[in-house]
Amino acid sequence: MNLVEGLNPKQREAVLQTEGPVLILAGAGSGKTRVLTHRIAYLIQEKNVHPWKILAITFTNKAAKEMRERVDHLVGKGTEEIWVSTFHSACVKILRRDIDKIGYNRSFSIYDTGDQKSLIKECLKELNYNEKNYPVSYVLGEISNQKNELITAVEYEKNAKGDFRKERLANIYKLYQKKLESNNALDFDDIIFKTVELFIYHPEVLEYYQNRFEYIMVDEYQDTNTAQYKLVKLLASKYQNLCVVGDDDQSIYGWRGANIRNILDFEKDFKNAKVIKLEQNYRSTKIILDAANAVIKNNFGRKSKALWTENEQGELIDVRETENEHDEAEFVANEIVKQIEEEGREYKDFAVLYRTNAQSRVLEEHFIKHAIPYRLLGGVRFYERKEIKDLLGYLRVIQNPSDDLSLKRIINVPKRGIGDTTIGKVEDFASNYDMSFFDAIRDVEIVSQFGRAASKLKKFADLIGALQVQAQVGSVMELIENVLERTGYLKELENENTEESKERIQNIKELISKAADYDQNADEPSLEGFLEEVSLVADIDNYDEANNAVVLMTLHSAKGLEFPYVFITGMEEGIFPSYMSIVENEDAVEEERRLCYVGITRARQKLYLCYAKSRMLRGLTQYNRCSRFISELPKDLISTGNKTKKAADPLAGIRPKNKVLHTYTPYQGAVSNNENIASENTPLEFECGDLVKHLKFGIGTVEEIRYAGADYEVTVSFPKFGSKKLMARLAKLKLVQ
Repeated sequence: MNLVEGLNPKQREAVLQTEGPVLILAGAGSGKTRVLTHRIAYLIQEKNVHPWKILAITFTNKAAKEMRERVDHLVGKGTEEIWVSTFHSACVKILRRDIDKIGYNRSFSIYDTGDQKSLIKECLKELNYNEKNYPVSYVLGEISNQKNELITAVEYEKNAKGDFRKERLANIYKLYQKKLESNNALDFDDIIFKTVELFIYHPEVLEYYQNRFEYIMVDEYQDTNTAQYKLVKLLASKYQNLCVVGDDDQSIYGWRGANIRNILDFEKDFKNAKVIKLEQNYRSTKIILDAANAVIKNNFGRKSKALWTENEQGELIDVRETENEHDEAEFVANEIVKQIEEEGREYKDFAVLYRTNAQSRVLEEHFIKHAIPYRLLGGVRFYERKEIKDLLGYLRVIQNPSDDLSLKRIINVPKRGIGDTTIGKVEDFASNYDMSFFDAIRDVEIVSQFGRAASKLKKFADLIGALQVQAQVGSVMELIENVLERTGYLKELENENTEESKERIQNIKELISKAADYDQNADEPSLEGFLEEVSLVADIDNYDEANNAVVLMTLHSAKGLEFPYVFITGMEEGIFPSYMSIVENEDAVEEERRLCYVGITRARQKLYLCYAKSRMLRGLTQYNRCSRFISELPKDLISTGNKTKKAADPLAGIRPKNKVLHTYTPYQGAVSNNENIASENTPLEFECGDLVKHLKFGIGTVEEIRYAGADYEVTVSFPKFGSKKLMARLAKLKLVQ
């Protein structure tokens, strides 16, 4: 088989460049997965590289599975020895082998977001901190940010000296980490963090994996955070055969720690790196790509490239103005019905994207009204439902008895007469004697101290012990069925006989089916492996392309997917781009623009951009201007639909007037287009043509000033950074005399 036949010249170059550091800048729809899989096959078949010498990392199980299947098809036997996995899956494998070297047991649990929140609440209670002052999600986000930057609780405490709030956050971080360790558990961030720690403190382990993985490939490199970057750099430091694939224009996860500098500075980090650009798109029409290029070129923090295609010209982009969110949803529903009835399309051909999950409710209402089947990605995940969490709690305790959090969840589920008072007493005893909850209740002498509850605690401990024995000899599916039978969990739901209990029973059956599928298809099925698989699943992994339903999801969730028809709704200032990005800084707006670019490039045949003149969100009615991203589209690419007031100008009602800028008031929910509002402000000390100084961008020339309610939007041209739109007082612009 000729492995480069059928590849375009740039794709061929990327496959053949096997040695040394390589940066493949792969635009949306440019065939990067094809390049990666052919590159792996070329290494094995033409360069005689042993399959186990190759590590290929991507961000989702779905992408890893697709890559694995394609490599299997190209190469055939032996490919099972290639590590094709996500960052987290690869690190879990490494930790299962050597985590005992840094003080953990190899049977560690992996905590999801729900588990983390429960643990944080325990910490707040123990420290006597008010949850209102330290919201759980905020605290978790702060801890996650520190771990992504490889900052330990001890280091964070040192850095927090003198800052009362940060000192308290440091206390929470320390206690949270202590509880994780005592439960022999890791959170998602720990999986990467602890692997890096293992490599740094045990160089012999690092050397083992450096020698094993002579060739490393990393997909979606623009989404890596500092910890992932450090991990990759450590692994690749010996042979330097590192190939990273990514697109800085699709870097949209800065809010969760992704660092766009990792891809922008690749050539600085790896000297003599070869850079190859994949710009030919095989997915979308020329119109759609021209629109994507027109929007993204307004960003300054990017590498120069432009998508092009040999595909057809395609339909104009439908820019649709509606009165409110209900009219918007009605338009989307009617358009889908029209395309299905008149053009013979299927529901699965359509995706509706939005900036925040809160926007889905009105869309769902109108889809139900029109009997349009839909699937919501990003709602309550299957593995976060109560009955599934309960059963997984049993499995975790069976596999890792030190997991106190899971044990306390299931010790009285179904009810067995072990109340909170008893649990608190056992917990205090275990804490005083530095032992796990399970060790305390399985000790006959200790448990006898708890009076009437003693027999119930012993009975529960015996149940877990018996299930642990069964876990050693049976399949995962059989173990789940045994848990259901011996605990009476399923019987209790059957006795309820309500619609809710019936739905829960169906979910349990789905979990059993998942376990059966795992038992049949895993290379070495085990309870440990099953728990890993369900712990590391992402929303996109649940997307089934064969399911004939319209997909509703956030723009972030849509990354990696594509659809014939795409609607992006809520294209308004303050919604998309978000209000927070507008008030923060230009970098935040640039990330929003990259998100828009991702949304546009999900469409293969037709793109709809919808905005409403008014919208109710969080109980407030907002009157927002049309998004700047629509204003950045060339006139000849768009059609404005029936509601445009002035037919003479395709962008009538869309393009902002010269002296007016959308202003957003989060508390009043109102927008004013009245130029007189700003006139009440103190005049600026500079005007067009003056030199001003910005803390980050340096000295620049004022090109334009617009009124913006309580502030002024100022366009400034900086020699090194180009033109930037800044809020004058927020950016603290100073006149240079």
